[in-house]
Amino acid sequence: MTAQSVTVRLFAVLRERAGTAEIVISIEEGSTVAQVLDRVFERYPQLRSFDAFLRTAVNARYAARGTTVTDGDEVALISPVSGG
Repeated sequence: MTAQSVTVRLFAVLRERAGTAEIVISIEEGSTVAQVLDRVFERYPQLRSFDAFLRTAVNARYAARGTTVTDGDEVALISPVSGG
């Protein structure tokens, strides 16, 4: 298997907690959004508490966690927004 990478974009509170807006994650061919999330949580365990509330997108389109990602894709992690 060939090593590949995806760029993970973090928004709002996720960006604040991680201290960065963008992470490059190495993945194996055939990896899913869920596997990318696992890698993010390994590197930034403080983000795991948001897992149940996250929306995910691949290349600017909402995507389920079972969606396969490929080399060069951009995965966005979108936290819920509240306000009033």
